[in-house]
Amino acid sequence: MAVRQVEFRCGGETLVGDLHLPPGSGPPPPAVVVAGSWTTVKEQMAGRYARGLARRGIAALAFDFRGHGASAGAPRDAELPDRKVADLIAAAGFLRRCSLVDSGRVGGVGVCAGAGYLAVAATAEPALFGSLALVAPWLHDADLVGEVYGGAAGVAERIRRGEAAAAEFARTGAVRYVPAVSTTDPAAAMPGPFRYYLDPARGAVPQWPNRFAELSWAPWLRFDPVSAASGVTAPVVLVHSEDAALPGGVRKFLARLGGPAAVHWLTGTQFDFYDDETTVAAALDLAAAHLADRSTQ
Repeated sequence: MAVRQVEFRCGGETLVGDLHLPPGSGPPPPAVVVAGSWTTVKEQMAGRYARGLARRGIAALAFDFRGHGASAGAPRDAELPDRKVADLIAAAGFLRRCSLVDSGRVGGVGVCAGAGYLAVAATAEPALFGSLALVAPWLHDADLVGEVYGGAAGVAERIRRGEAAAAEFARTGAVRYVPAVSTTDPAAAMPGPFRYYLDPARGAVPQWPNRFAELSWAPWLRFDPVSAASGVTAPVVLVHSEDAALPGGVRKFLARLGGPAAVHWLTGTQFDFYDDETTVAAALDLAAAHLADRSTQ
């Protein structure tokens, strides 16, 4: 299996990615862009899924969004949905121009929050995405945001902090950061013992700084991929678990989808879909079968 470091542009900035190519010779393979969970870099779950897809015959591009990892852009480590959606569109456009892949068969794979970004990207530029695979998708709307973030008061407090941080950034260029994950700091984006992100043998890779720009709160909490579902016309496969994050969001999304879809309910927690060998392999098998099926293109 070959890995090519590639670069492409979006918003005047250079983005860096790893294009994982299937082993062996033959005709150019179908290709996908892979997006991981919020705050993450390409060396985490996006890279794992890209490698697994390449082994299953699908070229896969894992890349760093603007402001993250090896890619350019400021503010750094900011969860800005509109920026991430634009980056996914640029990544798919890059694959459509790439001579190493079948440019007529390009799709997307989104894990966790990456699924929501990918769904919105596919509504904005449907011609770029022939099919989608959404794995352990985090798909929220205003009601689900309230359930996750402490009701109306919890959401309002985070938006207040985020808007104050955004105003400070606009005024001074300074970025207020909190940990992305912490077992001790209640202001962290994800407070709690989330071992995937805290274990260097798992997701605590050197490329991931474990920080979250607080100016992200308002755009993240107001992001609504569920409402975008009706605009998704590409064939979709969803792979999730009742014990993973927001299964209710998956059901809401499915009820609104504008195109054909299949859903597979597996077992496992949200983090099992990131790096548990059995769970990831099952998700990859389902995603690859969908993405390789010419009838879904």
